Amino acid sequence: MKRSCDKQYPQPFPNSYCYTYNTNIQYMELSEVIIDKIKNEGPIPFHDFMEMSLYYPGMGYYASAEESIGTGGDFYTSPCLSPVFGAMVSRQLEEMWALMGKCDFTVVEFGAGKGSLCGHIMQYIERTNPQLYGKLNYAIIEKSPSMRQHEQQCICRDKVCWYDSIHDMPQVQGCVISNELVDNFAVHLVEMQDELMEVFVDYNDGFAERLKPAAETVKQYFAEQQITLPRGFRTEVNLEATQWIQDVSRVLKKGYVLTIDYGYSSTEMYNAQRSKGTLVCYNKHKVSAYPYSDIGRQDITAHVNFTALHLWGQKNGLDLCGYTDQARFLLSLGILDHLNRAGEIYGNSDREKEAFLKYALLVDMGRKFKVLIQGKDTPRQRLTGLMFA
Repeated sequence: MKRSCDKQYPQPFPNSYCYTYNTNIQYMELSEVIIDKIKNEGPIPFHDFMEMSLYYPGMGYYASAEESIGTGGDFYTSPCLSPVFGAMVSRQLEEMWALMGKCDFTVVEFGAGKGSLCGHIMQYIERTNPQLYGKLNYAIIEKSPSMRQHEQQCICRDKVCWYDSIHDMPQVQGCVISNELVDNFAVHLVEMQDELMEVFVDYNDGFAERLKPAAETVKQYFAEQQITLPRGFRTEVNLEATQWIQDVSRVLKKGYVLTIDYGYSSTEMYNAQRSKGTLVCYNKHKVSAYPYSDIGRQDITAHVNFTALHLWGQKNGLDLCGYTDQARFLLSLGILDHLNRAGEIYGNSDREKEAFLKYALLVDMGRKFKVLIQGKDTPRQRLTGLMFA
């Protein structure tokens, strides 16, 4: 599915918005485009501001050609560090495939970044499990043209195909993977006053926030989780995440959903210590909570509410298999033994690098990142990656 604009670009989320172009757009800063929209339409929901900042064609943070992932960018992901992470995910996929009767198996990955995880999974399975490799297909759903270009340069395999949107896909059996995807969906910002209010973005010699009564869909988000916010509490509402898990369930005929991201359960998310919310911005390795500067040149993220993913998944036919953190997930799958043998597997016996990987994957990111696995029409057998859950 594509937005019906003068210039088309991929957009898998039905809640997203269409932005009007003008012929001089290439000469404008993205901030000017947003200011122009506000002047024409009035204050816009923060959701729209964040969506434009990240995904506006050719100018948004993820839609431009600039390097954002890896050592030269603003952040790195677990697959960027080493093939070891992809090997552990592959082990979990092997078990899922076996439990499903060794059927034809499709891996669907959302937002594959540079394609590192896909490449590592395909290499590992081809080397260790020829039977699964023969039944394996890999689909990447990528909304960013520049990211897709990166991926296609790095992945040259007949078994990999690309889609603009999950709505373009037929039903599949296998596993849907997202690694650091949901945290970059555009969110609604809310603040509890006498009633629940939503943050809108205005402009008058500078960007300014305005509060308006929240829509019913936003209020229902909290009602479903039986959450009542105290006065003054500010947080994020990720309606795109609930729509996403619904869309995933519709496409998944049989199999699993593996979500890896940083976030909390709703109990942790709405704890008093997070009364200012979890929104954070990354720009040239600097962290801030101010999204209204360097628009289009800084990442904007919000922590994932895993309780919401579970609840909306459950409403759409996905059973909870388990929830843990990345460290326990990787340890359960044997990462320490794999790291010890990494020299003979990958031709690199650098102990310093091994120590760094253990710290990054198991301590730093290992504690921050959570792993949620949901299933549809799958055996009620605990997966190895959830052994220490």
